[in-house]
Amino acid sequence: MTTPQPSHRTPPAHTDPTEVSLEAALLALSDPVRRTLVRELAGAGDWERACGSFDVPVTKATLSRHFTVLRESGLLEQRDAGAKRLNRLRRTEFDARFPGLLDLVLQGD
Repeated sequence: MTTPQPSHRTPPAHTDPTEVSLEAALLALSDPVRRTLVRELAGAGDWERACGSFDVPVTKATLSRHFTVLRESGLLEQRDAGAKRLNRLRRTEFDARFPGLLDLVLQGD
């Protein structure tokens, strides 16, 4: 039996939604790839989706940048689970800061 190796990645930094400006929130949600990520996370349970499980037409580096933007805008929380980085949409917290904004995004396109 092999022992799981600890993650040597730096844990992701998270921005509290109460510290996010409307401009930053709108900028994060203006990109179609990020809207796809948000929609898919909205349809999944907390911590169900790993970063590599999203089928979006971008490189791994670009996808990583999209996740960073979503974290910095208070929309996303991430945690490491072995080699995977799991995601949670911070819907309750974000809705408290920007009531109705996510509902509009989840309906659109």
